[in-house]
Amino acid sequence: MARGYMGRLLFVDLSSGKISDEMLEENNCRDFIGGYGIGARVIYDRQKAGANALGPANTLGLITGPLTGTAANTGARFCVIAKSPRTGGFGDSNCGGHFGPYLKSAGYDGVFVTGASAIPAYLLIDNGRAELRDARHIWGKNTYETEDAIQSELGKEAEVLCIGRAGEKLSHMAGLITERGAAAARFGFGAVMGSKKLKAVVARGSQKVPVADAEALTRTKQEHFAKMKTALNRGMPFVDAWHKYGTSSTTVSGILSGDVPVKNWGGIGVVDVKDPAVLSGDVAIANLERRSGCWHCPVACEGRLKEGTGEYVYPAGTRRPEYETIATFGTMCLNKDMSSIIMANHICNDYGLDTISAGCTIAFAIECFENGLVTKKDTGGIELTWGNHKAIVAMTEIMAKREGFGDLLADGVKIAAAKIGRGAERYAFHVGGQEIMMHDLRMPARSGAANVFATHRIGPASFERNITNCSGFCLFGMAYSFADAGKYQAQFLAAVTGWDRSWEDLLKIGERIANIKHVLSLREGSNPAEWKVPGRLIGLQPHMEGPLTGITVDISTQMDQALDRLDWDRTTTKPSKKKLIELGLRDVASDLWPED
Repeated sequence: MARGYMGRLLFVDLSSGKISDEMLEENNCRDFIGGYGIGARVIYDRQKAGANALGPANTLGLITGPLTGTAANTGARFCVIAKSPRTGGFGDSNCGGHFGPYLKSAGYDGVFVTGASAIPAYLLIDNGRAELRDARHIWGKNTYETEDAIQSELGKEAEVLCIGRAGEKLSHMAGLITERGAAAARFGFGAVMGSKKLKAVVARGSQKVPVADAEALTRTKQEHFAKMKTALNRGMPFVDAWHKYGTSSTTVSGILSGDVPVKNWGGIGVVDVKDPAVLSGDVAIANLERRSGCWHCPVACEGRLKEGTGEYVYPAGTRRPEYETIATFGTMCLNKDMSSIIMANHICNDYGLDTISAGCTIAFAIECFENGLVTKKDTGGIELTWGNHKAIVAMTEIMAKREGFGDLLADGVKIAAAKIGRGAERYAFHVGGQEIMMHDLRMPARSGAANVFATHRIGPASFERNITNCSGFCLFGMAYSFADAGKYQAQFLAAVTGWDRSWEDLLKIGERIANIKHVLSLREGSNPAEWKVPGRLIGLQPHMEGPLTGITVDISTQMDQALDRLDWDRTTTKPSKKKLIELGLRDVASDLWPED
């Protein structure tokens, strides 16, 4: 077995209670690296098409990469995969913290869960052994309480990945949470876990990740970190900026450049946000208690806050909000009150909600309220107006609880708009069923189909991202630190696995991963050529002032260009048989093109 891998995968059938493990195939490690690459290959081989995303046949996977749990800088990540209840296709989410390294120390590279338990259960993976335990005593608890309860039983050395009440109640916005806010939040996987009555997965162990060349790994780590410390991020050295602020360092510059979406994608930062400084990184850390980070990360970009005081009393240890959360609960809702954003972030982390989707859904609801489609009678007296931070926090809580009007919103803007009717879809901004990330598609650097594809992580822009994610790296510490990412990723992988491959070789693997993920989604009927990109997102009525004045994206042309580069059909988006064979996916080619 190659170095960097524990060599074992765990398979759990919650319906029968059967638990088994299998050897990880080395050719899958070579061809797909790890993470959702290996995960997609396993699901393609084992899961039949047409599984209900919230049914027992759907497979939930938690998979590490070869660098997870090693000395490689920022090597702490793991991936969560399943068929998504949000998009209907294959989805993947990425998470940091300590769970990924602990899963490997427990002896496994990944876990695949099928079926549904008759009673609430949690899965304990303990140094090479696994068992299902009764979780009825923690069903109904949120993520903070769940983590505390399990660790009181098993000890602090047990790392807990769990769902809160939002996942139990099958909110399509629910995610998986570890360490009070490290989240695999996108694609609705908390609902998938809740549908299986699986409250948590817990890992502990003492096994070490084998490394091919420890000296080369140490040398590469030192060289790369020196680069990270000198690389500039908005005028500050990357490590200094990220350690102090995390991604919140980018909020103000994004508002000024037009990158940050405003007023449910209808506003203009320099016009509608009069004082961007109130949403700055300095304000986000004003109540800072301490800084910490993911497992052995030298950047340590995470901020923990003191107990909130005044109007919003959040608990000590609450995470400082990151850029996406500040944008979605801030600029998207025209909310300038940072304390309320911190409170909304805390609610989402505790109940287990995706902050991007939650904030976007509230912005949608505000615009519906503004246009008379929703009234105070509907909302239970909550006055959903722009900038009303009390209403935003109140709506976040009832949405997390699935109570009152919050129940209608709890599955996101697409489903909420259908329930409201009367043209509410005009204000429901999503692509393929999921609210998109907090970056404007009209920005020259990312406009058009390239970003739409990158949003769902399947197109040409995803090849490098696939290598980073599937290796176990952090995107921010690696690809976004401007520190010769390709060069060092290749060197880290060679030092750990013993396989000496160029960055170009790795990018071909990234393309292979993009294709098998995409074919999985196609098999489920999810075709990106049929995704409707709302006109407001691409400037069909362009801004008349601000940095994006007059910009309209020719989405059709750019999508065709992206599909041509991928060698996917412009209408069906099926990869060509030639392309699949070129990528070594001959069996996939035969399945997709049986007539040839």
